[in-house]
Order: sequence, then structure tokens, then C-alpha cells
Amino acid sequence: MPTTSLRSPVLWAFVPYLLISIVHVAALAIRSDLAGPTKLSLMPLLALPILISARLRPPLAIALLLAAVVLSWLGDGAGAFFPAGPELPLMLLFFGLAHIAYMVVFLRVLRIRRFPRWAFVYAAWWAVMLAVLGPHTGGLFFAVAVYGLVLSGTAALSTRCHPVVAVGGILFLTSDTILAYRIFLPDAMPFWTSPAVMLTYTLGQGLIIAGALITLRSRREE
Repeated sequence: MPTTSLRSPVLWAFVPYLLISIVHVAALAIRSDLAGPTKLSLMPLLALPILISARLRPPLAIALLLAAVVLSWLGDGAGAFFPAGPELPLMLLFFGLAHIAYMVVFLRVLRIRRFPRWAFVYAAWWAVMLAVLGPHTGGLFFAVAVYGLVLSGTAALSTRCHPVVAVGGILFLTSDTILAYRIFLPDAMPFWTSPAVMLTYTLGQGLIIAGALITLRSRREE
């Protein structure tokens, strides 16, 4: 199992992302106008450590990680970037594509161990989510079902990767779970779940990228 830590230049490249993540979550908690612009700054800042690590091999891994971050950025800003389009379907599309990029890199590049049996809990998560939220999704039922399948697949495949990636997968799944309840069952979700969505999201995305770069660097040094 890869154990190499991130080298100093790459580690420091995560600092701007970490700082803006803290500001963004705090802005959500106090309902500040900073929440909007800081949200759109997150993924470009997370791309920085990937770009610094662009010489790592294989190039496919770097390209897929960067694609996942860019697609996530488009998902984050779907309403701002495409004001004439349907925001929620566009979010599902862009984040769905981001998860597919993560799934490919987890499956083909980053896997370091066998698929653990406990990871089948993610299939149960998908079934429960559809059973609870399905009646409230209306015409988006099929899109939500497909997106949930891709999301659970990302989390499940992350369990075959570095533990940091696996934790990131759990947090990303947690973020989307809370968000789904906020969208389709808003009356059941208190206000604090809004910053909770982005807290788990920023941690999840950051850990996935950090764990991926740790794995790629350790293989280069073998």
C-alpha cells in the first residue's frame, strides 16, 4: 500500500483551497454574500496541486483528475454559467460526468487492494435513497436514479484505493446525500445542513485529489 506523503510544494498547493473552503463554509453558516464567489473559486484552486503534479505518470490519471475537478466546477456553477438552462439537471449532468472520471481513474490507475465486502453497503445506500426520495423527485426520477448509481459506484471503487481516497469518497457521498434531502425534502432539513453539504464536499474532493497524488508519487519512487 502506498505510504508516501505529499512533497512540500504540492502540500502547500492545497493551502489556498483549504483557506477558501473554510471561508466558504463559514460564509454559508452566517449567510454572507461571500458564499457565491467563494464557491466558484473552490475547484480552480483544487486544480492547482494537480497542475503542479502534471509530470506524474500515467498522464491518463492526471487528465482524469483534472477533468473531474473542471466538471465539478461546472456543476458548482451551473446556475451562474448557464442561467437560461435548468440548473438541477445540469448539476446532475456535470457531477455525473465528474464521478465517471473518478470511477475510471479509481478502477484503472489507483487501485491498490481488493474490493472489500463491506463496500456493498453503497448498493444498499442507493436502494434506500431511491425508496425514500423517489416519490419526491417527479420527472427527475430517472436522472436521480442514474446519478445515485454513479455516485455510489464512485464511493465503492474508492475503497480499493489509498485510504485517503476512500475517506474522500465517503465524504463526497455524504455531501450529496445531505444535498439530495435538502432539494427533495427541504422542510425536513434544518438550516445547518447547508454548510454541512459544503463542508463534506470540500473535504471529500480535497482528500480524493490528495490521496490520488500520494498514490501516483509513491509509484514513481518505487
